[in-house]
Amino acid sequence: MWTGGPHYTYPVRIALGSDHAAVVLKDLLLAHLVELGHDAIDLGTHGPESVDYPDFGAAVGRLVASGEVEFGVCCCGTGMGIAIAANKIHGVRAATVHDVTTARLAREHNEANVICFGERVIGPVVAIDALDAFLAATFAGGRHERRIEKIQRLEETQ
Repeated sequence: MWTGGPHYTYPVRIALGSDHAAVVLKDLLLAHLVELGHDAIDLGTHGPESVDYPDFGAAVGRLVASGEVEFGVCCCGTGMGIAIAANKIHGVRAATVHDVTTARLAREHNEANVICFGERVIGPVVAIDALDAFLAATFAGGRHERRIEKIQRLEETQ
């Protein structure tokens, strides 16, 4: 049964990971988080050499699922592949977002703990604003609680 997510005191610990297609966006978001005073952990990648996004999505997801960090930020070309990879980790709810509204609703309705961006489909200012909205939002509870419970039951049957 869902018992409600943790309530965070800011600043928080946040893991970031990206593939080569989104290293520029990941680095921008990392710098923004550090500037805000968050404890940001850069899991890579660090250059333009081709790498595989599942490795980085899983690495971020594992830190979130273990409780070592409160949130994750994943970036790839579209934000979708790395979200799929992160979501394979038990306890992760990764959401690909495209703007402030989808970022806020990912937290409020889905209690997402990993936010995913596509460098090829979102501008840097919108990404920063969306990340800020994600971190500022809290889970709304209410009717959404039973849906989170159902997601957790899906994880338990795998």
